[in-house]
Amino acid sequence: MATREFTDAIMLLKNDHREVEDLFTKFEKAGDSGRKWQIAQQICNELKIHSLLEEEIFYPATKDVVEEDLYKEAHVEHDGASVLINDIMESGGEGEFFEAKVKVLQEQIEHHVKEEEQPKEGYFAQVRDSDVDVVSMLDQMIARKEELKAQAEAGGLPPAELTAVDADAS
Repeated sequence: MATREFTDAIMLLKNDHREVEDLFTKFEKAGDSGRKWQIAQQICNELKIHSLLEEEIFYPATKDVVEEDLYKEAHVEHDGASVLINDIMESGGEGEFFEAKVKVLQEQIEHHVKEEEQPKEGYFAQVRDSDVDVVSMLDQMIARKEELKAQAEAGGLPPAELTAVDADAS
């Protein structure tokens, strides 16, 4: 974990957003395919960890204080990203569409971040306007993030799971 001090869960999540944005920039600038694959794996792992933090801790704790549509869209956006993440990881950095998949993933993440961070109406703004204790949530999220990072380093994270896309199937 970075040595930065975060005052609440939203700051931690925003920091994750900045880290992934930096990785996408590094991917765009990378020259050789080996380096691109290495960065793509970092992007995918960071996004898996971030998504799990939101899906396991942040979203359940904030479900009742944000607009229902925004809550549902956040889950569907995570699923869309998960499909690409799994496909990118399975590709091994090979294939005609590898770089295009990373670019589309970047665009999806940029859209998702914009909706979460939008002033006044975004997901984070709605949570800040509520009585949800994002300060006490921080410790739980940091502990879970440490567990997931250790798992990633020890042998890898499992494929990203879909939470909303299959949910309506009967």
